[in-house]
Amino acid sequence: MQYKIEGGSLPIVEVSLENGETIITQGGGMVWMSPNLNMETSGGGVGKMFGKMMSGESIMQNRYTAMGGPGFITLASSFPGSIIPFEIQPNMPIIVQKSGFLASSATVELSVHFNKKAGAGFFGGEGFILQKLSGYGTAFVEIDGYCKQYNLAPGQQIVVDTGNLAAMDASCQMDIQRIKGVKNVLLGGEGLFNTVITGPGRVFLQSHPISTVAAAIRPFITTN
Repeated sequence: MQYKIEGGSLPIVEVSLENGETIITQGGGMVWMSPNLNMETSGGGVGKMFGKMMSGESIMQNRYTAMGGPGFITLASSFPGSIIPFEIQPNMPIIVQKSGFLASSATVELSVHFNKKAGAGFFGGEGFILQKLSGYGTAFVEIDGYCKQYNLAPGQQIVVDTGNLAAMDASCQMDIQRIKGVKNVLLGGEGLFNTVITGPGRVFLQSHPISTVAAAIRPFITTN
């Protein structure tokens, strides 16, 4: 599988497939393709369908296979930002935000990832149920806005506003930390909780999560 990402803040990824090669995509991601790609829609079984529903993904996914020769497919992000490629390895799974999965090789496994910390479960909102990409192959992840990567050493931490965590290595740990001080909570404008990521591993942060953008423009939307 060969690919090229272009388009700046309105990105697309064009993936070239050899004859018989398959790519799995999130429903609605395809924008154009060569005519020799055969599409099949599948939910992957009851257990996988439930996991996708819990993680915010579409229950059904599309499999595109090049038939009778090489072909190509172009996929677009659903929100201005970035498309980041990840090379998934058996010993290096990736944890991504809900609805972050765009497409992958057929050898990449998408499953639901529950945070083990109870605090994250009750108070983390976006941080409770995530997606896990395992297996091997190339995966493409949508990130809202600009993407900033940090490489955390063992025990090193970074505090992130809820919703700004886009992806991280599965070796990282995530917990939810309550903001201290009544004045800070009431007047700080940062909500009640922050997400704390502890290394080792890579952390990928997004500058403009769609939930934050939606909240910012909501006061300016009028209804009749």
